[in-house]
Amino acid sequence: MAKIDKTHQISVSRQCYLLDVPRSSFYYSPLEEGSNNEELMKQIDEQYTFTPFYGVPRMTEHLRGLGYKVNPKRIRRLYRKMDLFAIGPRPNTSKPHKGEGHGIHPYLLRGMTVDRPNQVWAMDITYIPLAGSHMYLVAIIDVYSRYIVGWSLSNTMTTRWCRECLEEAVTRYGAPEILNTDQGSQFSSFDFWGNFSLHPDLKFSMDGKGRAIDNIFIERFWRSLKYEKIYLEPSDNGLELYHKIKDYMNFYNMERAHQGLGYKKPVEMFRTAA
Repeated sequence: MAKIDKTHQISVSRQCYLLDVPRSSFYYSPLEEGSNNEELMKQIDEQYTFTPFYGVPRMTEHLRGLGYKVNPKRIRRLYRKMDLFAIGPRPNTSKPHKGEGHGIHPYLLRGMTVDRPNQVWAMDITYIPLAGSHMYLVAIIDVYSRYIVGWSLSNTMTTRWCRECLEEAVTRYGAPEILNTDQGSQFSSFDFWGNFSLHPDLKFSMDGKGRAIDNIFIERFWRSLKYEKIYLEPSDNGLELYHKIKDYMNFYNMERAHQGLGYKKPVEMFRTAA
């Protein structure tokens, strides 16, 4: 970061580009909870990645079994901070996020056959642990090819951050026919999906609340990323984490063969659109 000079006539954004440094790593530093909460969040993340059907009560009991003195209220707060919810049906009394400036789109993928690139993209946010802190990662996957068309790292989960990631992916690869997300406040916000002038025909789809299984391909990607990179090579700071994720994204797209794709690589399947 010392190489970037805020007083230089070249803009910070341009300096970051020339130095191959993400703007987010300059403008944002990792968020820090109390040290005990950071440790709890790391434990929650590892267990949730393996058992995404664990809600607050089961996670609380799991952590107690590891020796942590926790209660459901505390774990529920950390779940909200990490943007987590258990996979599975919920009572009809559970209402999606509604309010001024927010809207829920219908789920459009039920019964659909996804048979070509850029037909359906899926987008999601996940928590990423650091030494004594954490950051958030948003990514967009092409469902047909499993190719990651966009991603970004930040210390906050803002609507603008998500919107910019989507706009960059659309500018680079063209718009999909459908973008599927969960019902999180970032994606339900009009500031995310409204007035999307880059491609007015883009349709937005949303999972049923509490049904991450509807977005299964991005969930599987999170598991691959964390077990194959994040947990094996812990990072001390945001810039180090950025470069490790960048390396993994290149590996995942260009080299990692998928059994579900007939052992082809995502880039091979994605390029069939040409």
